[in-house]
Amino acid sequence: MANLTLAIDDALLQRAREAALRENTTVNALVREFLGRYVHARSRRLEALHRFEAVAAGSHSASSAPWTRDELHTCS
Repeated sequence: MANLTLAIDDALLQRAREAALRENTTVNALVREFLGRYVHARSRRLEALHRFEAVAAGSHSASSAPWTRDELHTCS
């Protein structure tokens, strides 16, 4: 496992230490958990975007002109 040095505001670090103490964990574990969730969420967003782009690329529908506001709100 790699070591990482961070520069963190003193007040933020103190609050993080207090939160870690309340949760019976360490600031190190909190940072590791946060980074894991961040990377996972980012990967999921990118995957969703790629899937959306694939669906859009396979779509054969297109408008020849922009819709008006009234056309957008008309129920058919």
